[in-house]
Amino acid sequence: MSRKLHIKTYGCQMNVYDSRRMADALVADGFVTVDAPDGADLVIFNTCHIREKAAEKVYSDIGRFRVLKERREADGGRMVLAVAGCVAQAEGAEIMRRAPAVEMVFGPQTYHRLPEMAREAFAWTPGRPRPRLLDTEFPAESKFDSLPEETVASAPSAFLTVQEGCDKFCTFCVVPYTRGAEFSRPVADVVAEAERLVAAGAREITLLGQNVNAYHGVAETNDQEVGLGGLIRRLSEIDGLARIRYTTSHPRDMDDALIDAHRSVAACMPYLHLPVQAGSDRILAAMNRRHTADDYRRIVEKLRDARPDIALSSDFIVGFPGEADADFAATMALVREVGFAQAYSFKYSPRPGTPAADADTQVPDAVKAERLAELQDELNRQQRDFNRTTVGRRLPVLLERAGKRAGQLVGRSPYMQAVHVDLADGGQAPCNGGRIGQIMELEVVAAGPNSLEGRATDAAARRPAA
Repeated sequence: MSRKLHIKTYGCQMNVYDSRRMADALVADGFVTVDAPDGADLVIFNTCHIREKAAEKVYSDIGRFRVLKERREADGGRMVLAVAGCVAQAEGAEIMRRAPAVEMVFGPQTYHRLPEMAREAFAWTPGRPRPRLLDTEFPAESKFDSLPEETVASAPSAFLTVQEGCDKFCTFCVVPYTRGAEFSRPVADVVAEAERLVAAGAREITLLGQNVNAYHGVAETNDQEVGLGGLIRRLSEIDGLARIRYTTSHPRDMDDALIDAHRSVAACMPYLHLPVQAGSDRILAAMNRRHTADDYRRIVEKLRDARPDIALSSDFIVGFPGEADADFAATMALVREVGFAQAYSFKYSPRPGTPAADADTQVPDAVKAERLAELQDELNRQQRDFNRTTVGRRLPVLLERAGKRAGQLVGRSPYMQAVHVDLADGGQAPCNGGRIGQIMELEVVAAGPNSLEGRATDAAARRPAA
């Protein structure tokens, strides 16, 4: 009988991708995936370590699932709890100490070894000491070379990891310690996986990496390295792939070849997430970002020259150690000058083991909260204003899923906005039995703070007014 696997995923898109690849490795070893933990034989928490609350949420969930484990084993069954991902990499020994119910802990670079660890865990029999398996090494071999071919589910939009790790060592960030040094997959491997995703129904692929625009994979035909701009050009040749996105980028790696891809590759979407973190050069230097606020402005100017309709998203940290009122004012000035369609902003959260965590100039939480509220008010206003600029425009929308109402579908605009549309045919195109996966031209008729309402320009698909 096949064992059942449940994976709970926290954090970023790369963790979503990693969870799928963990499932691939275990399905090839006889597991079947299930959507709920009840009845699962193996439960994996695929964790994120970017913010303190995310890590604490994992420990809370382990406590809740421990009750399921105890109940299952009281009935003579077996449930193995495992912790994967960045919290596992950073706090492996602490997890083993703090959460005795956890039997397996492994980092992001070792999940190709997961089947072997699972077999060892399930070899346990009552009366013997339980296994406590910890694997947080950075192996010399790439996990991608050892994983089975991915199981590809049909979906209009898909993630594809092309780069991992980080060599930047920002003083607030744990990624270099949890994901290791920068590594880029060969072009041929990326193209082959992309082709399988498209064959299974993907119209859009988002390329993932901790510093995705630091990509430097070996070319298909020689030993030369190819940057992200070159990879995008190669992927755009895949028949049926209509949209290409990438995240997350670093300003230091935003080179001219990549900017030119935004100009000349139609499939490269006019939306870019480019974290700046702060607008003060003094704080940027303390963060070890290795770019200035004016460097960022110049990159934005180049991007908008190459693609005038490009929309920008960013990340901001407020209350970084030593941040004074003038530093925060510089961040607000940059936000107002550049203008963002969307952004993510957070209070600085010390991460153990990072240089900034030990700084003696920590900003009081009340000050951080006040600054964050001011920043978010401005960013939310900009997002609302950007959404309003789309009203009356016709946009190509990739329809991804059913909405809450009968006949309603939800898709994404080129600018990553969620778009809702009610269709006269209930979302069922007569030619192919369903519109999910289609790119449909919609007229934007209303804009909210977080989504748009569209109307089909195709008369056959337009729902009559009630």
